[in-house]
Amino acid sequence: MTATGVYSFGTRHTPEMIADLSGRAAEFRIQVLRMVYQNKTGHIGGAFSMAEILTALYFHHMRLDPANPEWPDRDRFILSKGHACAMLYTCLAERGFFPTDELMTFRCMNSRLQGHPDRQKTPGIEVPAGPLGHGVAIGAGMALAARLDESKRRTYVLLGDGEINAGVIWEGALVAAKYQLDNLTAILDYNGVQQTGSTAAVMPTEPIAAKWRDFGWHVIEIHGHNMTQVLDALDYANEIHGKPVIIIARTTKGKGVSFMENDHYWHGSAPTATQLAAAIAELEEVVAQWQN
Repeated sequence: MTATGVYSFGTRHTPEMIADLSGRAAEFRIQVLRMVYQNKTGHIGGAFSMAEILTALYFHHMRLDPANPEWPDRDRFILSKGHACAMLYTCLAERGFFPTDELMTFRCMNSRLQGHPDRQKTPGIEVPAGPLGHGVAIGAGMALAARLDESKRRTYVLLGDGEINAGVIWEGALVAAKYQLDNLTAILDYNGVQQTGSTAAVMPTEPIAAKWRDFGWHVIEIHGHNMTQVLDALDYANEIHGKPVIIIARTTKGKGVSFMENDHYWHGSAPTATQLAAAIAELEEVVAQWQN
């Protein structure tokens, strides 16, 4: 681990590393809770389900330079499900892209931390996100540009499982497969719940792994809250040649807070003071477990 608390790419996945990264993910959930509570607006459920994934990317896997956000050979990250950006902002701030004190301005007027990521406002954001479904197509363009530049940079796209109802996702998937973009990795936050109910009820997508394989992608399936599996999958994705990769991460909406888990109410609702205290108490227990 470096002096900044960030693990270098290729570092062996030691128990210390797994505990540290898992503990960070729990701490970041607490920060997101406070941000959403502060201004009574935001998306908790989907932010919580991707906590381990973003923590692994920003504190272990991706090549970045917070002091130089425009470094040409940096890896690119696209949060295609942009409404869950409270977790992304937390990771960016903790990684050093902007002061952590700024997190409490989340969704405020004139804040750089808007309800959807905005490249023009926030250091570390690669593309704006609002309408769902565009991440894979944009990622394919970035990955193709890296190939033309003869750069080793990689592109990562995080998708929501409700988001893949959008047809443009599959158009982008076809493009990535056609051009054999093996420097593109998509990660599907497959938490089973979207804004109005379960994804299976709203628009069934199973067999999801088979669909992506049929579209020409290499598929890796993992438990998305198991940090070891997340890190191993990201490393393995780098070894695949001739195909784009999708990591299907089975996750839990609202992970870490018992009364939020698997409940679509928490897709976009803010907690009361009582709920905030109860949620933080649960998450602090998780943090303590990893610290021990």
